[in-house]
Amino acid sequence: MSDRNPEYDFKWCPGCGDFGVKRALEQAIDTYTEEFEIPRTSNVIVAGIGCSGNMVHMMDGEQPFGIHGIHGRTLPIAFGVSTSRPDLNTIIVAGDGDFLSIGGEHIGPAASRNPNMTCIIMDNGVYGLTKGQSSPTSTTGQITTSTPFGKMESQMKPLELYLTYGVSYIASHYSSKPKVLANFIVEGMKHPGMSIIHVQSPCTTYNDTYDILKGNRREGIPGTAFIVEEDHDPSDYNAAANLLNKGGVPLGLIYKKEPPTITDLQNKIIKEKSKNPQDILSSYSI
Repeated sequence: MSDRNPEYDFKWCPGCGDFGVKRALEQAIDTYTEEFEIPRTSNVIVAGIGCSGNMVHMMDGEQPFGIHGIHGRTLPIAFGVSTSRPDLNTIIVAGDGDFLSIGGEHIGPAASRNPNMTCIIMDNGVYGLTKGQSSPTSTTGQITTSTPFGKMESQMKPLELYLTYGVSYIASHYSSKPKVLANFIVEGMKHPGMSIIHVQSPCTTYNDTYDILKGNRREGIPGTAFIVEEDHDPSDYNAAANLLNKGGVPLGLIYKKEPPTITDLQNKIIKEKSKNPQDILSSYSI
């Protein structure tokens, strides 16, 4: 529950990784608005359905605009906001079940258009809001409420998916480092094009992966998360692919390029090839 919405009961479980993402996003918006001297209302947060969707209702301080959309459709909604109002800072907050399952069909078209928006994906490996069913990023064989004998499907690799689709800015981190995560979010906001910051955000109730990510010496768990080496070249596609092929969870900037955005291309067409209505009508005449 939040002071701003006392009539609603928005809850995250104690220890949920989304608290760290919330703090990082608030810091990123503060940094971005101060640097560019714009009001917080020049930021628009588009949320999907799931635990991550509550983010739009729980931001502290002066509120940015927020749209709590429908399941899996954050990208089409944000695309409309970004292309119709390029002066606004368009931000998506979504979960792995929302963005990568029903919403997965939108990632490829969005990447090819390269709209100017920042996507913050909170990955907990389950559908947490609806009691822990398996999601695209659940591991193969994982026992969940919907897979009591183990998940049969292969585990989706979202970072590889983004790279293959041509997303122009890809970063990966986890929720326990909000200050570091905030820096990547700010970089994504400044990036001219589509940026995705994929965040490991453990679900303490249905899929607590903190020890798996960080490691636990007492339990003999080595940890799957590792810092991307300083000599990694994020502009090199092959280097990014090789980095992801190492396995584990890389923490850092994976890939970055700067192709024209769809707004750039639209403005170029308008400037160079615009036609008046009569010319367009005449082109259809028999």
